[in-house]
Amino acid sequence: MSKKIYVGNLSYTVTNDSLAEKFAQFGTVESAKVITDRDTNRSKGFAFVEMSSPSEAAAAITALNGGDFGGRAMNVTEAKPQAPRDNNSRGGFGGNSSRNNRY
Repeated sequence: MSKKIYVGNLSYTVTNDSLAEKFAQFGTVESAKVITDRDTNRSKGFAFVEMSSPSEAAAAITALNGGDFGGRAMNVTEAKPQAPRDNNSRGGFGGNSSRNNRY
């Protein structure tokens, strides 16, 4: 059973490979994904790492939280499930607010 970890406050130079290498010292890394902006393809400064077992994930969290990586102190915690998105609202300008529906 794998365990997903959230890694925040990353340097913008961190890559998927360098992140996986950093976490591999604590066990098997199933995936390491730096989250990027879809328009600029630039890192957003956070990532998710999936470790092969909860005990390996716990060891990585304990050892790496607050540790320096790429000149920044990482924020390493257990990943929380993604909140469901409300697909009914359009968001941005001209959304579905009642304020925009005046006649």
